[in-house]
Amino acid sequence: MSPTVATKLELGGRSYDITYRALVMGILNRTPDSFFDGGEYFEFDAFLAKAEAHVTAGADCLDVGGVKAGPGVEVTPSEELDRVVPAVEALVARFDLPISVDTFRASVAQECYRAGAVVGNDISGFADPDYLRVAAEHGASVVACHIRLAPRVPDPEPHYDDLRGEVCAFLSSRAEWALRAGIPSSRIMLDAGLDLGKTEKMSATLLGTTDDLTRLGFPVFLSASNKRFLGELTGTETEDRNYASHSAHVIGIVKGARILRAHDVAGSRRVADVTAAILEKQ
Repeated sequence: MSPTVATKLELGGRSYDITYRALVMGILNRTPDSFFDGGEYFEFDAFLAKAEAHVTAGADCLDVGGVKAGPGVEVTPSEELDRVVPAVEALVARFDLPISVDTFRASVAQECYRAGAVVGNDISGFADPDYLRVAAEHGASVVACHIRLAPRVPDPEPHYDDLRGEVCAFLSSRAEWALRAGIPSSRIMLDAGLDLGKTEKMSATLLGTTDDLTRLGFPVFLSASNKRFLGELTGTETEDRNYASHSAHVIGIVKGARILRAHDVAGSRRVADVTAAILEKQ
């Protein structure tokens, strides 16, 4: 194992040894236009049933999002709050697991922290100037994600002079921002942002070079589940990408990823456990 691989992750009051073990984060969409489920779990009872299924399947934590990453109908801050704050409250009341909020708005993150969330998963790369301050004040962990433009903005022809170098430099700078805000390294996760301002080929390249991020010394967060680039590689539709997602998770773990954001928690749990057992014996 490389000496730069992070070995500790803190989520709320919990500390995890991630030397070999990868955590599985169950995805919960409170959006009517999710790319994956198309709003199947938007209704609150369906949302809670999905959360229960994730926990039963072995999720280590749960991630709640109220705005999809891609272009779509505008969602105001008040609408996002209405979607995610009651959801966070309900999850905190029902499950003894860390709860993450998938939002790029500091105001939404703050209300979710007050409701009991302990992670801010921000696909904008901390574009909101208050995001890190709010996280630090609440003792929250954060996910620094690379994106070329901004959430919800179409980016059909992304260009990079040095894809791997630019993504690493961006995430290194965002990690430094978080450190300066008072967030310790064990609470800062790095996400390459697969399919966010990347072509399918670019996302595949970044997955295969996940160890670029590992060498930065922070816990590496992998959000590959059912994504477009996997469909391109396998010729499959969104609902038929579980096997491809599991393959992506194995590659990511071997190269240092330790948090898997997943739709199929049961499959991802097995992948994480088997891969950890093998890595530990090397």
